[in-house]
Amino acid sequence: MEIRKVQLSGGTTYTVSLPKSWATEHRIDAGSAVRLHPKGNGSLLVESAGDTGGDERTTTVDSGGLDRDGLARTIHALYVVGVDRIRLVDDTTHSTERRSTITRLAGQLSGLEVLETTDTEITLRSLLDPGSVSIHKSVLRLKLITLGMARDAMRAFVTGDRSLADTVIERDDEADKLFAMVTRYFRRSLSDLAVIDELDHSRDELFEYYYVARQFERIADHAEKIARLANEDALTDDLDETLSSYADRARTIVDHAADVALSNAHVGMAYDTTANRDALVDEITAFSHELHGRGEPEEIHRVGLVLDSIERTAEYGANIAEMAVQRTARQGELPDA
Repeated sequence: MEIRKVQLSGGTTYTVSLPKSWATEHRIDAGSAVRLHPKGNGSLLVESAGDTGGDERTTTVDSGGLDRDGLARTIHALYVVGVDRIRLVDDTTHSTERRSTITRLAGQLSGLEVLETTDTEITLRSLLDPGSVSIHKSVLRLKLITLGMARDAMRAFVTGDRSLADTVIERDDEADKLFAMVTRYFRRSLSDLAVIDELDHSRDELFEYYYVARQFERIADHAEKIARLANEDALTDDLDETLSSYADRARTIVDHAADVALSNAHVGMAYDTTANRDALVDEITAFSHELHGRGEPEEIHRVGLVLDSIERTAEYGANIAEMAVQRTARQGELPDA
């Protein structure tokens, strides 16, 4: 770090000299333009106008040897790290089936579309404008999707409703799509100052949104897992009431934690949420021990897997609550002792 004295020039303009080594590295001479990014915390970030942070990022991939999973992982990875234009090249030509696969994969990511195709090259481009994206609203929407999935998955499991279970499984793609978009802009914010300005959030805020969205995405995955465990038979005994009660409490933990993290509810609710998680986990653990030797082995095995997913849902809710406390502390708004 260097400390430089501010000078007053012409009685109206404040000036400060730039480090010569930095100016030389970025080819800045007299008359060159630089970008200034004033921040609310008192910092002023200086960026060379010649830096490519705000320009379109293009990556070319030799996709000829990639199967469907390889294509999916590659496209997803390039999207979430912030690439704007993806060129998929196959010297042996892209088959009709491969073109359809790439189009479907692009459709699973917000704003990514097929821009151009030739026999040997398919170009995908992100059409999303950071200035039109609301990270806050996107995470709120992810919360609603996730809690809806968790509710319906549990209902499908205890009632044996395969049709409802299938709709839960399909909605997981929507949750993944939103999380990928939030991840993309969080990653972009680490290297592109222009994106931070357009999103109108600090890096601290974007990390908090990303972290909360990550918990929602994990909860959605467990909702999908529960839905896949549903079969045509409703649960026997009193298992349905017990599981439904545990699942309701886990969703409440998530909902209340999210209210603090996303809607500025009082931080005391976050502390209560953590305590409620502890109580629920203790009850689930005790109930799991009671299950051994009770009912049909196959059903009890499925119930055990569902209990694990309910417990993990509560844990992810507590993670959101902990982030909410950290956010409140960062803002200097924790209650006085």
